[in-house]
Amino acid sequence: MQLRYATYDVFTDTRFAGNPLAIVYDADALTDAQMQTVAREFNLSETVFVRAPAYAQHEASVRIFTPGKELPFAGHPTIGCAIALAEARHTRNEVRDVVLILEERIGPVRCGVKIEPNGASFAEFAAPKLSQQAGADPAPDAAARALGLDLADIGFDSHAPSLFSAGVPFAMVPVASRQALARARTADANISAALGATEMFVYARAAENAPHSFHARMFAPELGIAEDPATGGGAAAFAGVLARFEDLSDGWHTLPILQGVEMGRPSLIGLEVEIAGAKLAGARIAGKAVKISEGVLFC
Repeated sequence: MQLRYATYDVFTDTRFAGNPLAIVYDADALTDAQMQTVAREFNLSETVFVRAPAYAQHEASVRIFTPGKELPFAGHPTIGCAIALAEARHTRNEVRDVVLILEERIGPVRCGVKIEPNGASFAEFAAPKLSQQAGADPAPDAAARALGLDLADIGFDSHAPSLFSAGVPFAMVPVASRQALARARTADANISAALGATEMFVYARAAENAPHSFHARMFAPELGIAEDPATGGGAAAFAGVLARFEDLSDGWHTLPILQGVEMGRPSLIGLEVEIAGAKLAGARIAGKAVKISEGVLFC
């Protein structure tokens, strides 16, 4: 069996930055075990398998795999896959704005794509599930041990470790400075036992005049991801953190996240959060992506 594939760098407009993504087209004949094997072979944080949609009005059904397991939803595969499908099915100078629906395990995800004729295209989607607390707050000392940091490094302002999910649970760990964020290391590969989730999203507030609001890193060693350059699903879950710990007025707030700097793959994740009655009412994830390679996969 021969299948077409492409790779994109996501949450960036620059090749060899952002978060790499593999996209395998026409993957209907692959079994779950085969998709997991292919994802391990690519060994990227996620690989997307494009299949025929269940509903004709939708663009495609997609399955998302890390090297270790399948995910019901993830942000960087959603952005990258939406851009790849829009670019593959429309001439760049013919159509600029495309709306498409991807069928993910979490449910349908509506994406808007702006095709860029001479550069990185842009996509945005509304989070298919609002972030909510996914368990008891992790203990600050456990978070410090998991990251090889001091207890004094954990937390800032009103932010404390928490557990949130917008489809995939994340242990959310605030750190007091960008210097502490840079020092963070996964001292224990088995973070789920200590923090309640296999994914750990670590964040610090950006400098006052920075063009982004937060810096972040994401570790998931139990899934075969030592560190992720950009985590859209983590950003969607982070919306719940912001609603809980930030004093946000009602309305929409733009709070971009810079991730991947420590890996040499800077990634800018667009995050918009809607607050209504002091509660989270909506979230949107946005970013650019650029094609890196394409070829044929022999299965």
